[in-house]
Order: sequence, then structure tokens, then C-alpha cells
Amino acid sequence: MKNKTLLGFFFLLTLQSFSQSISSSPYSLYGLGSTYDADFGSNASIGSSGIALPSNQYINNLNPASLGSMYLNHFMFDIGGKAILTSYENSANKENRNNVQFSHIAVAFPVTKKSGFSFALKPYSSSTYKISNLALPIYNSSDYYTLDATGTGGLNDVDFSYGYKISKKLSLGASMSYLFGSTSDDKTYTIENSITSIYKNTTYNGARFSLGTQFALDSTLTIGSTIKLPTRINASKVESVTAINNSGTTTVESEEVSDVDNYYMPLEVGFGVSKRFKNNLNLTVDYGRSFWNGTNQSDLYGDFKNQDKFAIGFSYSKPKTIRSYLDRIKYSTGFNYDTGYLEVDNNKVKNMSLSLGVSLPLENTFSALNISYSYGQKGSVGNGLIKENYHKISLNLSLDGIWFIKRKID
Repeated sequence: MKNKTLLGFFFLLTLQSFSQSISSSPYSLYGLGSTYDADFGSNASIGSSGIALPSNQYINNLNPASLGSMYLNHFMFDIGGKAILTSYENSANKENRNNVQFSHIAVAFPVTKKSGFSFALKPYSSSTYKISNLALPIYNSSDYYTLDATGTGGLNDVDFSYGYKISKKLSLGASMSYLFGSTSDDKTYTIENSITSIYKNTTYNGARFSLGTQFALDSTLTIGSTIKLPTRINASKVESVTAINNSGTTTVESEEVSDVDNYYMPLEVGFGVSKRFKNNLNLTVDYGRSFWNGTNQSDLYGDFKNQDKFAIGFSYSKPKTIRSYLDRIKYSTGFNYDTGYLEVDNNKVKNMSLSLGVSLPLENTFSALNISYSYGQKGSVGNGLIKENYHKISLNLSLDGIWFIKRKID
């Protein structure tokens, strides 16, 4: 009964926050926008690591092979959201913004004794921003132009994953993600006495496939790997262009429908290790690389470069034989470092964060309320970049229900 009450509360909360699920980062101006960290279960508190962790106590969306470790008759549900306080700073100004983000909603269940299936709906990216009087250099010139821009929209991600345990040690998995959505932006470029305004609405859609493996070297050590295949995200746009100069106003285009360059997602590979020690301390270490150079694409304001991600996490819980509620709480901490894929004026937009969290058990199943706090920095001051300092609170509800078990009557 407690689980149903919490589920209802969480569902109403996420429905309300979905309409506010935006990123106000100025870096969402680039590409498809700022991507979301859809951390399921307690992954947010261990630095978003977990490629080698199983899906036996919560849904691990980092590796589809983890679904091969699901317990039979266990139906899992996961839903989450985030509240973020961010300060933006450049060499001249500083500004604070707050927003609430819907993170994900997902279900998973075993198909056989050795396999499991999951379905998830989550935002993939947000292109919501407002920029005023941003001075940018003119290519091959010492002069600058001024940019004023606003944008809204983003992409959603529907994910289907399946994992199968081939043997006691080896699990394989595959997933298919369908990305869809649209972005609208209104940009004004000012060069001396000439003003050009461009309004554009772009619609995107495309599918992406991933593969994963997990191999248990022994009962305490597991390694995992993932590969996300490169893909093309189809795009089309409706655009209006208006120019104002000394001779008056000229409408160059008016809601013209046309194709736009498709967006290419890179090949991504990831590797992870999970090690459990005798004192119930678990260590997770992940590394991932995204080969953006291979997409041969760039943005008007920057270039896409290969991206490296590092994540490490520690979690601690007392033995399962402990019955006290306080002793059943799991504590976690983690660190995440991301070199970023965007390079502006030969400077990469890097991101790093430190996280702390607790997993509060609900009843006598694997159900838990996961709460984590993260502090991070993105970008830097100077060199045409903006520095973001953010405080993030993540709230995930992981519910575990046991299905199709006949009740015994004494």
C-alpha cells in the first residue's frame, strides 16, 4: 500500500514537471541541445557509473545486458526527476536560474529465467535558452557581430532493451532507441547597421541501436562493455528570414519548408568494472569514448570533437541479515568527468561533478527511494565560454513487485 501511495505521488509530480523539463543552459544552443543524464535507480549517486552492474535490484539503463540478471517473477518500475540550481558566469556578468527536469519513467520484467525486457521513456535533449548581446568573432576577420537568441524544444527518447544470460558468467543485451522531437529558435545577428533575423523550426527523428555485454569473473568482480552504433537523425525545417538595413526591411524567406543537414550520432563505446569487497563496499569504474570526429560535422558556433567520459562510484550497505531500518540504508558517492564534445575557439566545454546519495528501502522488497545531491561545473570563464556552477538534487523511486506467485494458505 505504501508503494502505491508513493507511486501516485511521484506520477503526479513528474506529470507536472514534464512541462517544465527544460535546460536553460546557453550550451543548449549547440547541436540537438544539452543532453539529459537519465540516471535510473541509484546510478546518479555513484557518478553515473554502472556499466558492469546487474538489473537484479533496480533497472540499470547503462547496459542492456544487465537485464539478463533479473529475478524471475519480479516486476520493476522506475521513475525520477531532478531539481537544479545553476549560476552562469562570464567575464562580465553572473546570473542564477532554477529548473525542474523530468528524468525518466521505465518498467522492466523477466521474460524467462535467463532474460529480461525493459521499456523507458525519457527526454534526450533540451534546446531551451536565452542569450542577449553575445559578441562573436566574424570568421577570418578581426571584427565581431552581436547575437541575440532564444530557443525552445528538444528530443525525446523511447527505449526498448532486452538482455539474455547465456551462461552463469556471460550476459548479452541489445537495445533500440527512437529519438523524435523538434526545436524552435529565433536568432538576430547585428553587424554595424545591418540586422538579420532568422526564425527556424526543425523536426528530428531517427533510431539508434546499442549492444552490451557483462561477464562475471567471480562472485565479486564483473566487467561490462557497451557499444552504441553511429546513426543519422533525419531533419527538416521551416524557416523565415528577415533583413533590416539602411534601405529598409526585406523578407528573404517566409515559412519556407526545406531539408536541412541531417544530424549524425557518433560511434560510442563504454567499459566498466564492478568490484564488491568483503566489508560490503562496492566499487564501480566506467570509461566511455564518443567518436564525434568520425561524423564530419560541425556547428555554426563550434566544432564537434571526440569525447571522453570517466566515472567512479562507491556504495556501502550493511549485511542483509541486519533488520534495523537505519542499517538497511545504502550510502553512495561518486565522481564524473566529461571532456565534452563541443569545442569553441579551440577550447572544449568540459564538465565535472561530485555526488552523494542514499537509498532508502521501502518495505521488504528491493523497492527504494533514491536521493542524491551533485555539485558540478561546466565550461569556464573567458575564451568565449560561459561557466556553469550547478547544484542538483535527483529523486528516483524504484519499485519492485513480485508477480504470479501463488499465496500459500495455512
